[in-house]
Amino acid sequence: MNHRDIRTILLVEDSLADAEMALDALAGANLANPVVHLEDGVDCLDYLYCRGEWAGREPIDPAVVLLDIKMPRMSGLEVLTQLRADDRFRRVPVVILSSSREESDLARSWDIGANAYVIKPVDVDQFFDAVRTLGQFWAVLNQGPESG
Repeated sequence: MNHRDIRTILLVEDSLADAEMALDALAGANLANPVVHLEDGVDCLDYLYCRGEWAGREPIDPAVVLLDIKMPRMSGLEVLTQLRADDRFRRVPVVILSSSREESDLARSWDIGANAYVIKPVDVDQFFDAVRTLGQFWAVLNQGPESG
């Protein structure tokens, strides 16, 4: 299996402290997947659509997107709304990260099409449970299906 087969985990989180905790948690899980950390929703869409500073990257979709709900410039829910409206990204698994257990955030996330919801700080077991419920466990640990 070459490195191109292992898809990225995209972490979109504006709080550096929260991002660091999430990155530590993911590193502790010994994932094969590289993790790309972006700081807001605008960067996230630039990355996914291979534009701006990401214009040169190979257009391989991430295995999973971990998306903070509250960010400047563009919120996680706005990003999710755009992804779900686009045929290309409709099926990309999105895990919403939130420091709140507010029912309204949770309900809106599900309504828009989140696959899972993880309360921060991100704990590895919680992350793996979320990924398992996505049926994406294989994508995170090893290679995704051949596209074709």
